Amino acid sequence: MNKILVIDDEKPTLNMLRLALSAYGYTVFTAENGREGLDLFESERPPVVLTDIKMPGMDGIKVLQRIKEIDPDTEVIVITGHGDIDLAIKALNLDAADFLNKPVQRHALEQALRRAKERIELLDSKERQISVELKEHAAVIHIRGSLTSQSEPLLLGACKEAFSQKERVILHFDPHASINGAGMAILTQLLGDAQKEGRSVAIVGLSENFRKVFAIVGISSLVEMIDSEESPPPR
Repeated sequence: MNKILVIDDEKPTLNMLRLALSAYGYTVFTAENGREGLDLFESERPPVVLTDIKMPGMDGIKVLQRIKEIDPDTEVIVITGHGDIDLAIKALNLDAADFLNKPVQRHALEQALRRAKERIELLDSKERQISVELKEHAAVIHIRGSLTSQSEPLLLGACKEAFSQKERVILHFDPHASINGAGMAILTQLLGDAQKEGRSVAIVGLSENFRKVFAIVGISSLVEMIDSEESPPPR
């Protein structure tokens, strides 16, 4: 994971990211436009790519789509302008792993990189990404890695097991977990069905970015958002 590619048409942002990522020990490749970035990606195959969304010519959305066609497991983190949450959601629907807002803050960059590293290590280890833990007050479904369309049978199986054991179910997202558009569609359907059936479901552990996305796409209205697995159920 020592290689990383940064694509951005703004030189100050590109230089800042190059310096920061080099200090973190990465071998950094940079490109000032989408076409150059794709050429570098194909030759170097870095496991992580940071790309600005708004660029002249080939924009970040097209770059994201092409990279995912070449290697679906690449961690693509998109960089959006302040308030461009709709573009971030569009990118997540196209399998972006995460997003950063401009101006990129160092702590946000570090968190995004830690999440990417965790997901890559989990993918390589083949460790189970969805598991059920029975506690006294609830069944907890632990979700790690990336929640995508491929996760659907595992998630549905875990929910079936959890609901058969406990009246209350908690979906515990690892802080490094990522949810793409398909994963959010699966969650929306699952939580909507649970709400209709009067089942008690809560979500804990979401990163700040995904809390914002869940609120905008309406998932938060379908489920109780809690701060801890130990939070009592609503009365």
